[in-house]
Amino acid sequence: MSSSRKKAIFRKFSRDWVAGYLPLHGFVHEGSVEMLDLDGKVVSLDAKDLKWICYVRDFNSGELNNPERLVRKTFAGRPRGDGLFVRARLKDGDMVEGLAANDVSLVSSEGVFLTPPDLRSNTQRLWIPRTSLEELDVVAVIGAAKRKPVAPVKAREAAQETAQEELFGKG
Repeated sequence: MSSSRKKAIFRKFSRDWVAGYLPLHGFVHEGSVEMLDLDGKVVSLDAKDLKWICYVRDFNSGELNNPERLVRKTFAGRPRGDGLFVRARLKDGDMVEGLAANDVSLVSSEGVFLTPPDLRSNTQRLWIPRTSLEELDVVAVIGAAKRKPVAPVKAREAAQETAQEELFGKG
């Protein structure tokens, strides 16, 4: 496992949860998630049993039933960040929306990373295993402003010559 581990809450379909530490990438090995528990032991959890993993700010949220404090699971309006606005329906009927990276990791990995709708909550990032997904819909592609097309080299040179003549006057 990586030396840089983040705080995480592992939510199971049985509604139980486990707190521990997890690297940002490369934690799934042969269908199981390797985590470091609070006692410092490496524990392997079956990905089929996990509903999601929440990277959290703090373990001591004060809530025993909902330590990840993922209260708002849908966006109130259009998301502000860049990426894919996705809606995931899980096998237990629960639905969550988030922003996913607009790259090949959406289809090539063991799960989906999402940025949740409420960034002020305890959950900063969410990972949903593929085995937990019933349906994943892309609602919108949200990107940065379009760049102006680059002019061909000859057109740029001509524009520079005209600008120089106007700057110093004809000689």
